[in-house]
Amino acid sequence: MENIPVLEKRRLQAQVIKPIWEVLVARLGETTARDILDKAIRKAAVEEGRMMAAASPGGDTSMPAFIRLYDNWKTGGALETQTLTADADRFDFDVTRCRYAEMYREMGLEAIGDLLSCNRDGTFVEGYNPDITMEREHTIMQGHGRCTFRYRMGRKDG
Repeated sequence: MENIPVLEKRRLQAQVIKPIWEVLVARLGETTARDILDKAIRKAAVEEGRMMAAASPGGDTSMPAFIRLYDNWKTGGALETQTLTADADRFDFDVTRCRYAEMYREMGLEAIGDLLSCNRDGTFVEGYNPDITMEREHTIMQGHGRCTFRYRMGRKDG
């Protein structure tokens, strides 16, 4: 799946997850189903981050390397962004259009779009480079006009 654009990869994953989600909700209720799906997808995102770090040329997982890697999520116009800062320590940008959110709405998965994509953003970097942290106050999936991404080099706790 490495050569598949990320938007298409998420669509294929969502097609598989949708019936699983429906069964989980029917049997366990929405709260428990969300918790299960959230944990599973976060675990997968951390592992994907580790795999991308291992494949990074020369093992470079610096902020500039991460910024270059982030272009993968924008392929094919999947995200329209406005970059605010991009340097060795910070990567701040806003997403002004998110085709991931649009796709999940079209698929009837708006209720879990945040789990399917948004929650991956911060947990991916845990596997890619645990010294990169992310903060985001708003997302389009939550009904805001933009997503606010703020990545920092350096652990929150140190």
